[in-house]
Amino acid sequence: MEKEAKVKNVFTNKNFVLAFLGALVSNMGGILYSFAVSFYILSLTGNDAFIQGLYLATGGLTYTIVVLFGGVISDRFHKGKIMYICDYARGASIIILTVLLMTVITGNTGKIVALFILAVIGNFIGGIFSPASGSLLPHIVPEESFQQAQSYYATMNSFQSILGIVLAGILYSAVPINVLFLIVGGCYLLSGVSEMFIKYDHVKSEEKLTVKAAFNDIGTAFKYVTGFKPILYLIIAILFVNFFFSPVGSNFLPYFISTDVASNDYIFKDIMEPEMWNSILSVAVSIGSIIFAVVMSNLKPKEHISKGLGISFIILSFVFAALTILYVLFVKNIIDINSFLISTVVICFTLGVLLVTINIPSSTKLMSMVDKDKLGKVMSLTDIGSQGLIPLSNFLGGLVISLLGGSALLIACTVGFALTTAFIVFNKYIKQL
Repeated sequence: MEKEAKVKNVFTNKNFVLAFLGALVSNMGGILYSFAVSFYILSLTGNDAFIQGLYLATGGLTYTIVVLFGGVISDRFHKGKIMYICDYARGASIIILTVLLMTVITGNTGKIVALFILAVIGNFIGGIFSPASGSLLPHIVPEESFQQAQSYYATMNSFQSILGIVLAGILYSAVPINVLFLIVGGCYLLSGVSEMFIKYDHVKSEEKLTVKAAFNDIGTAFKYVTGFKPILYLIIAILFVNFFFSPVGSNFLPYFISTDVASNDYIFKDIMEPEMWNSILSVAVSIGSIIFAVVMSNLKPKEHISKGLGISFIILSFVFAALTILYVLFVKNIIDINSFLISTVVICFTLGVLLVTINIPSSTKLMSMVDKDKLGKVMSLTDIGSQGLIPLSNFLGGLVISLLGGSALLIACTVGFALTTAFIVFNKYIKQL
């Protein structure tokens, strides 16, 4: 009975509430910015998918390099302090860039260069922020509350995705892009205020942080992870899962909406801009995630998660294939734009459900297995495992669309995702999870 009470009362934890509110506001800013900048770059470049892919790759590569050192910093310093300093820095950098765009930088080329610079700055800061944020939870809530807390985060992320994406679609169409960027900067600053009050018993490292000590810590983290073969192989698998998954959302969807949707007589054309369909698809994912995150918040964590992961990935592979087949049928004029859009809404809802069944058990298992004093470094390695190949995949995704079209990209990603799923299902180490 006492254990159940602790799980039910996770929101009575002041530190959890502060972290939750900080994430709510900063993630809202991130959603608004990611939505706006993808379409803004396409508009500045005349729908050049290659430049958009290069932009995504630049930010992703910066993040991948920095996040390793972010894990070292996270385990040596107070995580709450790292988080609010990073959010203040992100908010300030976006506001400064926006002022420059409004006063000094006028040409399209200059604007694109400025956005690339901000991608480097923002992802540099994000590489330091992410391990601290990702490893904070075990320091502020008891272990039996991990799954419930993760479920609340998943629900929050989905709710804010609905609000954020819809709001982004409306704001992108209704207000100047510079105003939208200023709103994003304000979101990060507000998040920093909440994170300033997070308190927990932090044990300060006695060893001074030097370049040599940082690389030693990274080496220790690698040895630690390789000692957990199931986690190591799961990280490797997710590396390729996101390699084939990321270009669909980051490259294909914005390009599809800017070209195929904008040039067709799509449903609701009289009352909304094409970009709003990006919002609708994202909302469908979020609704699916919310429904199942609420379900999982009331379930006990399973001792073994490998069977459930395998089933989820197999279903996800079929859903991925269905999207590809439908798009090929649309390109061949066998189905119209509205049939494809409505079918894709259903597919996105299903994706939202499946992603929750993968992400929550995986993150809960990781937090329960890894020592607290090493969690930041391990989280940085899992970040690399989840995002390490995304810069390359986004670059290649833009290149493939430019040379061969959206159908070729979806077919290649579907085949690659199916092969990765087979690796996850049959790998002997992942079966031990």
